[in-house]
Amino acid sequence: MYPPRKQSTVNPLKCYETQDEGERLSADLALFLSDPNLQSALADGSLDLSSYSSTINSELATLERECIALHRQATPDVRVLREEMDACDSILAGLHEMLLGFQADLSGLSGDIRQLQEQSRSLAVQVDNRRGAEEGLRLFLERIVVPPNMAHVICRGEVDEMFLECVKDLEEKYAYVQMTAQNLNDPDCADPNLESSAGIPPASTAAGKEMVDHLSKLRLQAVDRTRAYFLKVMKQLRRPKDAQIRDVYVESMSKTLYTLFRTYHKQLLLLDMRKRGDAFVLGDRAKVLDGAITAESGGDAAMALTSSPINAHLSLMNGDKYSYEMIFRSVMSHLMDAATNEYVFSRQFFKEYGQDDCWQSIFGKTLSLVLEQLENYLFNCHDAIAILLMIKLTHYYKRMVKARRIDKVMEPFLERLTNLFWPRLKMVMDAHLRSIRGANAKKVGAGDIHAHLVSRRYAEFTCSILLILNRGRKSTGESDDMDGPTTNGNGTLGNGKVER
Repeated sequence: MYPPRKQSTVNPLKCYETQDEGERLSADLALFLSDPNLQSALADGSLDLSSYSSTINSELATLERECIALHRQATPDVRVLREEMDACDSILAGLHEMLLGFQADLSGLSGDIRQLQEQSRSLAVQVDNRRGAEEGLRLFLERIVVPPNMAHVICRGEVDEMFLECVKDLEEKYAYVQMTAQNLNDPDCADPNLESSAGIPPASTAAGKEMVDHLSKLRLQAVDRTRAYFLKVMKQLRRPKDAQIRDVYVESMSKTLYTLFRTYHKQLLLLDMRKRGDAFVLGDRAKVLDGAITAESGGDAAMALTSSPINAHLSLMNGDKYSYEMIFRSVMSHLMDAATNEYVFSRQFFKEYGQDDCWQSIFGKTLSLVLEQLENYLFNCHDAIAILLMIKLTHYYKRMVKARRIDKVMEPFLERLTNLFWPRLKMVMDAHLRSIRGANAKKVGAGDIHAHLVSRRYAEFTCSILLILNRGRKSTGESDDMDGPTTNGNGTLGNGKVER
């Protein structure tokens, strides 16, 4: 009988190892049986396992001895290899320590590099800020500081193109240093955002306040040198070639004034609203007398007109429209100013104070042009209100030329204007009277409880005429001095003053 089997206390891991050995043994047996010689020997029973096992053991012992011999022979090489491996280990250990040191150094360098990068960015921002401040300061100084060569040209240089450019730069600098916060909304402001002065108005800066006095003195020097230059040139022009210069000047100014007034009147005609106006009601058209009434009531006749003449280009662009009397006032305002300036200049420059001075030659064509333009308008004009307003304006211009002391040359022209207005006014009034006398109930329509339309229009027309004629009088008993045909009690026109 077999002894009783003891309970196994083997570790499961050892069981797995035993199973692996069994699988390997099975694999060896399968390999062993795959040999055909061995299979045949087992099949016929000629294989002696004991002898075969001893043969195998002897072979294994022989191989073992040979392996030991080979191992003994290789012992020096193994010893050398071992020493080399130990040396390599020590070298690798040193390299490991060195690399760890490098790693620590690189960690420190990385922090330094990050710090340097932050400092670099901070310095770049500072450099950009300084460059911006330098550029702004450069622009600011260029606008207020006077270069030495500019001061030399203005004070001691020749009066030529270079002098003119320097004076222009000086004026720009002077205007800039006087710029305040109130000037920022000006469309002509050179620096509306105050970029070149760091947001501070130049007039409030210490440099601006300091440069104002220097620039003012330099401007006075420029004015003095300009005056001296013109006096010198005028003195040279009064030499024997005066007659030739006078002829050239008269011809040039005559053509220039003629062209300017012809073009200006042509542009103003594009603004005429004669088709829109009411020929019987004064209304807002009385504004054309603003200023002229002040002069007639005792004001300064030379400077009474408060509204500026029409700017043709701006009005055409905005699509504005004006009555013809306003157009007439604009033309006459420019004509009065030009005549006054030219009269004073020509008499003082050419020293001509007689009746045959050059003023008549300069303005002869222009005055004829204005008369011709007015005559063309009056030929088709049936607006009595407009004619009366222009008569009133002409009366004002007569006072103006006397105040400006140019009545000797302008009075005949204004008289010719008056002689154009009064006959045309008489024709228009006669036409109105004929239309009223020839009216009947069938033509004008039957009346109702209200005033008839013709009566209302007649009343409005009469009130407008009286308003025009009575405006500007100092008292009710003062004469208006508007000589010419006027209305009498029965609505007709006769010669003499206006009867109330």
